[in-house]
Amino acid sequence: MNDDRRGGSRREGQPQRSGQGPRKPAPGRQGTGKPGAGKQGAGKPGAGKQGAGKPGAGKQGAGKPAARRPAAGKAAPARQAPRRPQQPSEPPRDVHVADGVRLQKVLATAGLGSRRACEDLIAGGHVEVDGVIVTELGVRVDPATAVVHVDGLRVQLDQDKITLVLNKPLGVVSTMHDPLGRSTVAELVRDRPERLFHVGRLDADSEGLLLLTNDGELANRLAHPKYEIAKTYVVTVEGALFPRELKQLQYGVELEDGTAQMDKVRVIDEVPGFTMLEVVLHEGRNRIVRRMFEAIDHPVTRLVRTRIGPIVLGDLRVGRTRVLGRVELGTLMGAVDL
Repeated sequence: MNDDRRGGSRREGQPQRSGQGPRKPAPGRQGTGKPGAGKQGAGKPGAGKQGAGKPGAGKQGAGKPAARRPAAGKAAPARQAPRRPQQPSEPPRDVHVADGVRLQKVLATAGLGSRRACEDLIAGGHVEVDGVIVTELGVRVDPATAVVHVDGLRVQLDQDKITLVLNKPLGVVSTMHDPLGRSTVAELVRDRPERLFHVGRLDADSEGLLLLTNDGELANRLAHPKYEIAKTYVVTVEGALFPRELKQLQYGVELEDGTAQMDKVRVIDEVPGFTMLEVVLHEGRNRIVRRMFEAIDHPVTRLVRTRIGPIVLGDLRVGRTRVLGRVELGTLMGAVDL
């Protein structure tokens, strides 16, 4: 019989019938059958983790090179800033004066407490001499030349220097001698042994706070415009002021010797025909407050100075004086960089 009838062999080119031909290989991990069937097959590009198909498909594929990462548990090295050359520190200046007075005694004489209390201030680093913090108890200084601060406040070591607050009465001239024979502030301090002079001035028609001192350096600095020591006045003027007039006083009023400005101005009280105000300015020109109000047609009927820098008149009676306390004086000296 022919071979095609017996079914023992197939003609060349005839497709093999089901179940009689060679079996298909089972899909394996590295098989070459269906593309992409295995994890590392060579079929569909990118199917495997390390396939050589689509660039970048695997974690470490042959396409775009992956960025190198630091090993697990190791931090990336930090960038270090360039080192600056260290400047040699200067040793503190020696403020010790061999033939001077012990610092704790100087402080006690200045009224800062007992000598033991002053020693505690020094040991605690509260005392500065000529810009140097002193903590040794054996340091000696010259009271006539040393500049001493305690907790930032200047201490007046010269016991011959004194500064007073005077509440100047109405009608008294701010001078120590008047050729016209008018009453002067010298008459109000005639019992003081020091040779005093006034800091600034108040005209005879004005009242209030006036400083008297024999410290020339302090007086010069308080009067110098460089330090802009503010002065506060309570002023009574004629009429009622409009808001635009209050702004004009702060923006500037034209006077015969130039423009003048107030730092602050506020209304305290108003009665029919009069207004009481508080004004602050650091101008030191003669009769400046009166001239500014006259320029806006509100003449001054009463003027009382209540403050100079940190010094307040308070409840000091008219015609009386008081000596500035240590803290008051230190604050005043600090205001003018002493």
